Amino acid sequence: MGYIEPAPIKDKENPFESMMSRFHIAAEALGLDDEMYNVLKSPAKQVIVTLPITMDDGSIKVFEGYRVIHSNILGPSKGGIRYDMGVSLDEVKALAAWMTWKCAVVDIPYGGAKGGIKCNPREMSAGEIERLTRAYTSAMAQIFGADRDIPAPDMGTGPREMAWMMDEFSKVQGMTVNSVVTGKPIVLGGSLGRTEATGRGVMVSALAAMEKLKINPYHASCAVQGFGNVGSFAALLLEERGANIVAISDLSGAYHNADGIDIKEAIAYRDRMNGSLEGFSGAEKISNEDLLTLDADVLVPAATEDVINVKNAEKIKAKLIVEGANGPTSAKADAIINDKGIMVAPDILANAGGVTVSYFEWVQNRLGYKWTGERVNRRSDRIMKDAFDNVYLTSKEYNVSMRIAAYIVAIDKVAKTYKYRGGY
Repeated sequence: MGYIEPAPIKDKENPFESMMSRFHIAAEALGLDDEMYNVLKSPAKQVIVTLPITMDDGSIKVFEGYRVIHSNILGPSKGGIRYDMGVSLDEVKALAAWMTWKCAVVDIPYGGAKGGIKCNPREMSAGEIERLTRAYTSAMAQIFGADRDIPAPDMGTGPREMAWMMDEFSKVQGMTVNSVVTGKPIVLGGSLGRTEATGRGVMVSALAAMEKLKINPYHASCAVQGFGNVGSFAALLLEERGANIVAISDLSGAYHNADGIDIKEAIAYRDRMNGSLEGFSGAEKISNEDLLTLDADVLVPAATEDVINVKNAEKIKAKLIVEGANGPTSAKADAIINDKGIMVAPDILANAGGVTVSYFEWVQNRLGYKWTGERVNRRSDRIMKDAFDNVYLTSKEYNVSMRIAAYIVAIDKVAKTYKYRGGY
């Protein structure tokens, strides 16, 4: 038998409770009153829809779809649509709240939302996915809107699904509405720079953090867990700026080379092999768990939630963790990581490059004018760097971790806006 990747060890934390534990610490540090605490912790709207879909074999299968709008205090709500068997209301609630804080921390005028359908797109044909996507969009037609709630791609979805969503929503409205979704194909009003935006934001955050830690990128080793869109672009862009990428991984396992991995070669191999690194010969195969505890300067978890947890946090040797994924560090592991003196560029800051360029796409659609890729990158880099510096200063002011500082920045912005707008 060949190498078998062990199942990732995870804390079985409820994602909403995990998010709320950080929210609670930040709210206390900020001195948030009970009334505002209760307003900000509660989702504004939760929608569950049942979607009967005719499958290719003629049978009818019933799917469950979700959309949670956590907040629309700063502006229309924004957040991805996830197609995965692990989709649940608790997960969508947590991700929607994360989007609220993510938009606030990079200072863009959106609230937070998230959506999902419990399904396995890998076992479905393109026709089945299209019918499911259109049925979901039709069911959410009164929720979505360029000035109300703007979906985007997430796990299991991409430009193709966004094109179907835009088209179905436009049919319901009786006119073309490009700006109702972001992450669209370029020809349908998508933005240049959107594909690599999240990975680029991770790179900008990593370089800003290295500057604070006085780590020279040209002498830095970096391990990237997850080699999908975010991880592969983060690895490529960090490599271009001098970092030595010593490990990468995907579902097939992790690949380690202390002398450095050629990321362009790894991406080309992955693309030739239908998205898998299985059999990649430019490095030695190790487990995903081993990658997390490698002796590298920078660790970029860019896969799933809770991969850094109480079972492995003590063994992590990196000086800097830059969170490309949503919630890759469990709430219980935070204290261990902080005690070890490891700086963390948290998810709501480090992976906000995607929503920043989604905002640019929406702005371009509203203007009816397309920006150059250079302008998109320049503006997103500036927003990400300014956000990092703001969070870093806040962490020093309140003497808290970067994660709690990011929540403080975000909660303070949303709370102040709510007070100006007023409640009932």
